[in-house]
Amino acid sequence: MKDLSTPNMDIITGILYSTVSENVCRLKESIEDASEVEIHFKGKEHNENSIAELLKHIAYVDLRWVYRLKCTSIPPELEKEYGPELDEKGNLPSAEGSSLSFLLQQLDAVHQKLKEVCVTLKDENLTKVVSYEKGEKATIRWGLWHMADHNRYHQAHINKLRQMYKRTKRKRHSPP
Repeated sequence: MKDLSTPNMDIITGILYSTVSENVCRLKESIEDASEVEIHFKGKEHNENSIAELLKHIAYVDLRWVYRLKCTSIPPELEKEYGPELDEKGNLPSAEGSSLSFLLQQLDAVHQKLKEVCVTLKDENLTKVVSYEKGEKATIRWGLWHMADHNRYHQAHINKLRQMYKRTKRKRHSPP
C-alpha cells in the first residue's frame, strides 16, 4: 500500500522522510536495468554528467544533509569515500570505474543513515535551524524537503540521459 507515513517516526517527519525514500526507490527502479556503458554515457556531445556522476552527487549531497541534521561534520573517512561535491574545475567529480551496484550501495547506505536520524527526530525538531551553504541557514523541515526535491530533479536528468543513450544506440545500430 502506498502511504507517506513511516513506522517509528512522528507524523510530519515520517511524511518528509517518505518523500525522500519514495524518490530514492523510484530512482533505483528507473535504472535497475542500465548497463555499465549506459551509466557512464555523457551524452552524444560528451558534455553531460553521466548517470554514475549524478548518483555519486546525490549520495554525497544527501550525506551532507544527514550530517547537517545531526549538527555535525561529515567524518573524514566518509568525506573521502563519498566526496568531494565538486572537482577542481567546479564540475561533478568523475565516477569512472564505479559500477552501478557500488553506486546504489552507497545511496542505500546514506539513506539508511537518514532513516536512523529521522527516527530520532520529533516533529517539534523540524523547525530547528541548521547550517546550509555559503553561510545560509535552513530548517530541518526544509532540508528534508530539499533532499526529496534535489533527488527528483536529478532523477529527471537521469531519465533524459537514458533516453539520449537509447536514441544514440539505435542510430548506431540502424541500417543505412
